[in-house]
Amino acid sequence: MFANQPKGLIPAALSNMGERFGYYIMNAVLVLFLCSKFGLSEETSALVYSFFYAGIYILGLVGGVIADKTQNYKGTIATGLVIMTLGYVVLSIPIFHTSENHTWLLVLTCAALFLIAFGNGLFKGNLQAIVGQLYDNPRYAAQRDSGFQIFYVFINVGGVIAPFVAPMLRSWWLGQNGLAYNADLPALCHQYLSVTDNMDTQNMNNLYALISQVGGDTAQNVEHFCTKYLEVFNTGIHYSFIASVAAMLISLCIFLFTKKGLPSPAKKEAAHSVKYTPEEKRQMAAEIRQRMTALFAVLGIAIFFWFSFHQNGTSLSLFARDFVRTDSVSPEIWQALNPFYVIILTPVVMAIFSSLSRKGKEISTPRKIAIGMGLAGLAYLFLMIFSWVKGYPSADAFKALPSAEALSLKTGPWVLFVLYFFLTVAELFISPLGLSFVSKVAPKHLQGLCQGLWLGATAVGNLLLWIGPLIYNACPIWVAWTVFFSVCLISMGVMLGMLKWLERVTQ
Repeated sequence: MFANQPKGLIPAALSNMGERFGYYIMNAVLVLFLCSKFGLSEETSALVYSFFYAGIYILGLVGGVIADKTQNYKGTIATGLVIMTLGYVVLSIPIFHTSENHTWLLVLTCAALFLIAFGNGLFKGNLQAIVGQLYDNPRYAAQRDSGFQIFYVFINVGGVIAPFVAPMLRSWWLGQNGLAYNADLPALCHQYLSVTDNMDTQNMNNLYALISQVGGDTAQNVEHFCTKYLEVFNTGIHYSFIASVAAMLISLCIFLFTKKGLPSPAKKEAAHSVKYTPEEKRQMAAEIRQRMTALFAVLGIAIFFWFSFHQNGTSLSLFARDFVRTDSVSPEIWQALNPFYVIILTPVVMAIFSSLSRKGKEISTPRKIAIGMGLAGLAYLFLMIFSWVKGYPSADAFKALPSAEALSLKTGPWVLFVLYFFLTVAELFISPLGLSFVSKVAPKHLQGLCQGLWLGATAVGNLLLWIGPLIYNACPIWVAWTVFFSVCLISMGVMLGMLKWLERVTQ
């Protein structure tokens, strides 16, 4: 697995682990946190989530331009780590939300999210560009795909740990205050405290039942209990962002201590740019146009993959909370399944690819991406059929049911194990190999920009994430999964139609 890999690969991956730790904490808690902290609707929280995650990736394009123009990749990466850390510091401050401070506190939270997104934009694409440059050496060129897969394994170690942190700290803090965790209670508390939203009899009964379950007393002041529960519940989540700060600082230290062993693109370009004749430059220009056209074609497919895959932080996260029994496992923890599968399945996928290569049946990178879209479609096909067979209504209709009836309809966690298995295998066929594809076709003087374009395509997909929760709450939930299945299936067909041309370009 590690044979013939450049020495800088593992230090680069370890430098990325802190960013992944923070990313997966945000992925697990952000939508649910915005709902529980500010009482925002799921659709509004998903919209904030969509813009935040789009910002992370679209600002990667800005970070790529900055690094390419200054030719200071390493300085740009270090600056990004510092700015991300500052954003998490702001989020870690547990300011209690009230109707009086609602506006400025929400603005402060969004400002912190912007800092994280901007810092990520400076960091992420440029580090990936440096990893790609490790394989410009002919000695390692044949290991490019496997190198990016190894890189992907290591950076996901932080992702496995992160989803456990927020629920653990939240439950600990609730316990310190004599309370217990319940996923449905914050929404009911906000509804009770709202001056504009009157609770019906069924929701009042659900609220009283849950207050008793978590250690409260319905004979006491219910308004006081709801206020206290929200404060304690959200303070525990704020503490999880302190863990993100620590992870970012560790990544910063690793990068600063190991950056000398990573490529210096500015020096490389200075050494090679003087060797090109005018005729060579004209030939290069034609080749660059062809390569960039192929890149944009694959980026178009990537948009629809990330639109479907990143539902793990919106509609799929809400599904885990609403339709899966979480009495013993918090819904955020299921986000650890994806990075866990990445770690254990990557060696298997690499072994399959290596075996096919030895037999002379190597699968091209574009074909792998097409297969990945099909696998993502299978994940949503499974969830679509399952939800249709169970007769699940819209999420809004489901949450209006009496607590006992809703609990009897909830499914076991095995559904999430199957769902994330297919989604993760699809990710392994697309995300690390997409990064490898970009590093293959990108002109050497535009490495940062092209990696930023890959992130920009992800951003466009993320801008559409709010569509999932909208359908999820308004229609029987199998309709939402049908939309994502259709998107993946059509994208696979388009990719297969372009396959021969893309394979010629990447030869």
